[in-house]
Amino acid sequence: MTASAVHNTTYTKSADCGTQIVTTQGKRRDYEWQIVWRNVLAFIYLHVATLYAFYLIFTGRAKGITVVFGMVIAIMGGMGVTAGAHRLWAHRAYKARWPLRLFLAIMQTMAFQNHIFEWVRDHRVHHKFTETDADPHNARRGFFFSHIGWLMVRKHKDVFEKGASVDMSDLEKDPIVMFQKKTYLVIMPLICFVIPTWIPVVLWNENPWSSWYVAAIFRYTVSLHFTWLVNSAAHIWGNKPYDKYIGATDNKAVAICAFGEGWHNYHHVFPWDYKAAELGNYSTNMSTALIDFAARYGLAYDLKTVSQEMIRKRVTRTGDGSHPLDSETQKSDEDHNHPENPVWGWDDQDMTEEEKKLAEIAHKID
Repeated sequence: MTASAVHNTTYTKSADCGTQIVTTQGKRRDYEWQIVWRNVLAFIYLHVATLYAFYLIFTGRAKGITVVFGMVIAIMGGMGVTAGAHRLWAHRAYKARWPLRLFLAIMQTMAFQNHIFEWVRDHRVHHKFTETDADPHNARRGFFFSHIGWLMVRKHKDVFEKGASVDMSDLEKDPIVMFQKKTYLVIMPLICFVIPTWIPVVLWNENPWSSWYVAAIFRYTVSLHFTWLVNSAAHIWGNKPYDKYIGATDNKAVAICAFGEGWHNYHHVFPWDYKAAELGNYSTNMSTALIDFAARYGLAYDLKTVSQEMIRKRVTRTGDGSHPLDSETQKSDEDHNHPENPVWGWDDQDMTEEEKKLAEIAHKID
């Protein structure tokens, strides 16, 4: 049954289990898994083709420079997602001048994870309604669902209904974001697949098929899984130094794979921090290095970060005991059955003025 199927209003009741199924004129309002076969078939092809790419790599049929090239553009695409779609556009954790926004938009297009507008909308909904039916990749439904399964089925109706309350007006005013949205079906195949395949063939005489499977498909599929680990593994395994009452965890392995996005417990507590972590170096946070580099040359500014005072207060109140600061204060478990009202990032209407006053802003431009 498709989402567009039309039904008359009916009520049926099972005599043995008492289950009631209600359908109304138009779309079904109860939720059942509706498989998106186009995506399922696409994922089957990507993974079979990736296995073939492994064969080409380990038998020497693909040149080593092609493998390195694929890794380089995978990192570039990942930066477009992490420093661009995620920290800049989804969370408004910093501001960027148009050359940097254009560069990040091109790199995000290369990553092919939907256009920026849709990516940001889903991600803000994820933060606002995390691990509920309104969360597009609700981790409470298991590893497979939160990792890849959510893309194989139609979204829960709550994703659409509650997602409509999330403010997207800032992206609607960004000409780069809206131009990408309008032209995505044309520019995405060129930037993500055609050009990465063409470059090895022209510059170092790679076999076209080897270039396609290694530089395009293998690179793309692996980068998808690294991103998906943030939705799945970083909501299941790891520590919760900042808030033990939420599902998101700090996971170093995911942080390495996702260029700094695996410090997820911190990120869900402080989604507007441009570093997305409490780190003093770039060893597991390449995305922060890129933003800091851009800020040094005036391309990024108003970099928002969390003060040590905010961290200390939160750690000692709700942390799981794994943070060094946690031993300073005895915590009380009373009245912490539910997480504090979540925000999707800077300028969320539920972000308090106290938080804004305690935040620190680097490279500030008045």
